Amino acid sequence: MSDIIQLLPDHVANQIAAGEVVQRPASVVKELVENSIDAGASTIKLLIKDAGKTLIQVIDDGKGMSITDARLSFERHATSKIRDAQDLFNLNTKGFRGEALASVAAIAHVELKTKQENEELGSFIKIAGSKIVSQESISTSKGTSIAVKNLFYNIPARRNFLKSDSIETRHIVDEFQRVALAHPDISFLLQHNDTELYHLKKSNLRKRIVAVFGNKMNERLVPISEQTDILSIRGFTTKSEFAKKKRGEQYFFVNNRFIKSSYLNHAVVMAFEGLLESGSHPSYFLYLEVPPNSIDINIHPTKTEIKFDNEKVLYAILRATIKHSLGQYNVTPALDFSRDANLDTPYDYSKKSSDSSKLPPITVDHNFNPFTASPSYQEKPDTSNYSNEQNISNKSSDSNSVSYQSNFKKDTGDWEALYTNNKSIDNTKQEQLFESHQETETGKTFQIQKKYLLSSIKSGVVLINQSLAHQRILYEEFLENITVKEASSQQLLFPVNISFSKSDIEMIYTIKSDLESAGFMFDEFTKESVIIRGIPTSISESQITLILEELLDDIKLEVPDASFSHFDVMAKSFAKSLALKTGTVLSIKEQENLVNDLFSCREPNTSPFGKPTFKTLTLNEIDTIFNK
Repeated sequence: MSDIIQLLPDHVANQIAAGEVVQRPASVVKELVENSIDAGASTIKLLIKDAGKTLIQVIDDGKGMSITDARLSFERHATSKIRDAQDLFNLNTKGFRGEALASVAAIAHVELKTKQENEELGSFIKIAGSKIVSQESISTSKGTSIAVKNLFYNIPARRNFLKSDSIETRHIVDEFQRVALAHPDISFLLQHNDTELYHLKKSNLRKRIVAVFGNKMNERLVPISEQTDILSIRGFTTKSEFAKKKRGEQYFFVNNRFIKSSYLNHAVVMAFEGLLESGSHPSYFLYLEVPPNSIDINIHPTKTEIKFDNEKVLYAILRATIKHSLGQYNVTPALDFSRDANLDTPYDYSKKSSDSSKLPPITVDHNFNPFTASPSYQEKPDTSNYSNEQNISNKSSDSNSVSYQSNFKKDTGDWEALYTNNKSIDNTKQEQLFESHQETETGKTFQIQKKYLLSSIKSGVVLINQSLAHQRILYEEFLENITVKEASSQQLLFPVNISFSKSDIEMIYTIKSDLESAGFMFDEFTKESVIIRGIPTSISESQITLILEELLDDIKLEVPDASFSHFDVMAKSFAKSLALKTGTVLSIKEQENLVNDLFSCREPNTSPFGKPTFKTLTLNEIDTIFNK
């Protein structure tokens, strides 16, 4: 047989590597910005056009490259970060594989300008599809400028799989934020389509977090700090009252490298045990410093996964450190009893000596026996309290009400009349109670544990989850208002100014027309806030911030591609935010309306998120339960 194994051509191997390294424009941003950091840059500029599909340019003032290094940098496995395999266990740089530039050059048009500080001229290289088109010497400033144009131009299938510009931009912003948070000592600039999104100056860690996520973050942060022999922890968590329903602002950095770790995330959550509502997630920005030889980051090309030598020890230290900080800064809840001023000792009494204070006298009636009728207790009741009660009752009650004291005779002590009156009143109340109970039993629906509705049907009974059913009803109403009808809006007496991070403001502006279709009315957009002057009639002013925050989180998770998907996500988010919560008491009329509205929906069987809204039990199924 002839030989069938052969070496792949370089351009094919580069495209295969590009499939792992470059998944989307954000991947290019990550690799290029990290190269600038490894080059010792103090200022990094990131310029984006059309969500990175047309242009991704990174300009830095690092040490630059020589003519030979500039050309060699685009070869596979060519790197300045390591020399031998042993260096993999002592990494202090972002990159080390030598695959990034070669992979990018294989699927895009690349232009590189670079110059070292002690050189008079720099190098200018043009590459297209791994082939060097030209190379010449030019006059340029110190550092490196690399422009990646027409990403995936030679792989149209990969380009077609890219999401909408708004989604790809969000991924780029996410990568930018991660790198910017890891290096507050570096100045960063981000421009998208000639619009400045971020201009972050050199600062400390707290100021960098506030600059990225907005001024509202400053009051929420709780400092974290701990130094041990095997681990150094610094950073911030947010207070428990600012926990979110989605896992959004959660950042782990190990040796200034962003990572994802569900194990360490569990340690943070356990530190908040007892402080968070069910389903809430704390935000945190935690920076861990460990010996480089105790971790392995050579697991995946994205380098966001790390293996630790002693995960259990790190878990325990991290949990204890956060728990200590939450207690130190009085984040843990304290029992705060409302003090009754009547129980305070008067100021004059504090000066009196203990001899002047006397214990109250105690008298005991040795003849009292509760099991024998004593005339003295029947004939001489203390009627002063009842007289007072009679006066109060006569003042407060109307002419039709029955007075407890109407037949009471003070002289003769007619207690029997009072007892008879009370008994008649109790009987009246009892009859009314049973009458209302009888009316409830004959109704069409029952509420069970303030969570479910039980309704009778011809074939048996139907059990409805009131919250999920209400979600389905609201979802279809919102979707119809947004897409078919013109949504009604209520104008606010005073416009509401809400603060968001710059990336969230950008996202709100992107879906501005969709929100206006839903009934929102906007006055002004700034870099860190938005002014709202009108809201849909179905929501209240106090719910605006919560609804918009949940909507942004849902859009980030849903990753919609088309405008209709925006509408769908908005309708789902509004329905989830405004639906009845478990524990809400419903009247008989409200229960019946909910049941009727549910079965008037187009798809009453499931909630907008695919969960069943009701379960039907036929008479045969019920009989089977009791005949087992």
